[in-house]
Amino acid sequence: MRIAVCVKQVVTREWQVRVDESKTWVRDADASWELNEPDAYALEESLRLKEKHGGEVVVVSAGPARATQVLREALARGADRAIHVQGDHLASADAFATADALASALKEEQVDLVLTGLQSDDQGFAQVGVVLAEKLGAPHSTIIMDVQVHGSELRVKRELEGGWFQWIAMPLPAVLTIQSGINQLRYATLKGIMAAKKKELKVVAAAPASAKRQRITQIYVPSKAKLTKLIQGSPAEAGKELVRALKEDARVI
Repeated sequence: MRIAVCVKQVVTREWQVRVDESKTWVRDADASWELNEPDAYALEESLRLKEKHGGEVVVVSAGPARATQVLREALARGADRAIHVQGDHLASADAFATADALASALKEEQVDLVLTGLQSDDQGFAQVGVVLAEKLGAPHSTIIMDVQVHGSELRVKRELEGGWFQWIAMPLPAVLTIQSGINQLRYATLKGIMAAKKKELKVVAAAPASAKRQRITQIYVPSKAKLTKLIQGSPAEAGKELVRALKEDARVI
């Protein structure tokens, strides 16, 4: 069974975000980077499936040269080889451009299963996996909490609203977006780090940037402000308005 895992490099959660001069992205020149956490759960799930069913795990990332860092980390955790679709324009690409870049690398691999994290920690649109499935012409399912492989079919558990779950049967090959918390993450050992240096990391040039279908018009840091609101009227009217404000405006009840 050949499994591909799409991973992304994002700024660390501890980094103090600074908006760049264009006000459309962050100043990433001095940022620290890490593996997107939802993608880490997808990687772990792929490794568990490989341990159970055999096969190969291939990690793929679309991004600038620095994205090699997360590919090396994935190899150290247990992936067999890596593909880096490299292009500076992919640093802040939208879901369509990212999916295009990933699909170009995966079409030649003929994988049985593609796993992605549910969403990225930076943009958080949760669209790359869905668009990628369309590009590959494969069935897909999202917010996956359990993956079971039975021959040429999958049985997956989806998380729904209100604490409900849904089981779906689907054929292979397929694309799944994995929910965080599906498993217990493993971390790279010293042996894994040393082994990763000998594993294949293939670099391919990304196609030239095309017109963006999504455009970020402005990024800004939310301002902190205190607001005092005086509620007037009779005690009954004030109480009713207070409950409404807490429920609809503050959304604390």
